[in-house]
Amino acid sequence: MTLPGTKDAHPRHSFRSVFPVLALCWLAVFFDGMDVNIYGAVMPHMLEDDGLGLTPSTAGTIGSWTTFGMLIGALTAGNITDWLGRRPILVSSVTLFSLGSALCAMAGTTTLFGAGRFIAGLGLGGLMPLCLAMVMEFAPPRRAALATGLLMTSYHAGGMAATVLGLTVAPSAGWRWVFWAGVLPAVIAVPLLAKLMPESPAVLLSRGHHEQADRVADRYGLPRPTPVASPAAGARGRLDAVLALFRPESRWATPLLWLASFCGLLLVYGVSTWLPTMMKASGYGMTSSVSFLLVINAGGIVGMLIAGRAADHFGPVRVSAIWFTLTAAGALLLQSHLPLGLTYVVVALTGVWLFSAQVMVYATSNSLYRDSERATGLGWVTGVGRAGAVVGPSLVGTLASNGSESWGFTAFALAGVTGAVAIALVPAAGRLGSRARTGPVPTTAVSDA
Repeated sequence: MTLPGTKDAHPRHSFRSVFPVLALCWLAVFFDGMDVNIYGAVMPHMLEDDGLGLTPSTAGTIGSWTTFGMLIGALTAGNITDWLGRRPILVSSVTLFSLGSALCAMAGTTTLFGAGRFIAGLGLGGLMPLCLAMVMEFAPPRRAALATGLLMTSYHAGGMAATVLGLTVAPSAGWRWVFWAGVLPAVIAVPLLAKLMPESPAVLLSRGHHEQADRVADRYGLPRPTPVASPAAGARGRLDAVLALFRPESRWATPLLWLASFCGLLLVYGVSTWLPTMMKASGYGMTSSVSFLLVINAGGIVGMLIAGRAADHFGPVRVSAIWFTLTAAGALLLQSHLPLGLTYVVVALTGVWLFSAQVMVYATSNSLYRDSERATGLGWVTGVGRAGAVVGPSLVGTLASNGSESWGFTAFALAGVTGAVAIALVPAAGRLGSRARTGPVPTTAVSDA
């Protein structure tokens, strides 16, 4: 079955051709993962800082400010990238979350700290969908899920780096120095992205740069873009790109992808923000509680590698549904106070399933939407999903303020089950939309195989 994001084969379009783009996006998403996880890694220390005056309820609210910024950033970036270009928006996103981290490091009040996290969220929200869109565009169609999985290992490598900073720097130098480390992306990643990242051939074509679009396509072994695959220019074109997400083949599948993304990002950001604090409240020591964040991100790296290869063989829908279900089981197990060694095993396995369940939602989006819709589709899947990222930290923060942190694991389990059901229904929704069309049934509906 031909998928809407599938391009005609090109003799030089091998998996090797995506490596330069994948490496640059990997670096950017590494810093994304570090910035997102820094807050959770130092939160136990921040709660003990009387000068800042942070409470569990306020901490949860600030976590939601971050993800609310991500929601705005994702929706905005997805709609203006085809107008301004993907490379400038990537550079701006990295610069923005670096500035937000600097503001957090200098903040003397929770209000100013929250403003810094909101600004960082604006940049973080725009970065992820653009990196995903770039990697999916430059990767061979049959290796898109694998390339996506490899890209997302960087998020967890960044999360592990944040945890190491929380374990080593925060106890000795203070939590502020951990946020100063979040300024490094502006120094390291921004110059590399500005100089080396190619622009999307489809975006170049939509802006009238035909020869430049062909040169980039030829250099990376891509098929030359055509007007059909290129996003339309101007405000009308951006509106049409959003409306295209509800064409007959995807009008029912799109809301299901949004729901699955909502559940997935509730899990990702709820766990990233609160896992150390929840485990500490369950009776584990400070060092062990922060170490769990390191372990779950290590599991996430393994999960990305497994999920990417499994999705290339069995389809991202099946993999995502199974992974969501296993995440729910892991969350329920963590609700019990298990022996320390067994807890580390359960946390690691939960990390294997949790993060890559969400990434396979993105991979499903790649197979559902056409080339001209991909950046907008991913932007809306991640953007609407950010509502879950807003709810997750705030929900657990409310529970923590009432001394009921353990119920957070139940909420995570319910999110896992709901995500599994939503993503599993996407192929049926695609077939329903195809049958609703007048005339022959197209072959572009998303496949579960």
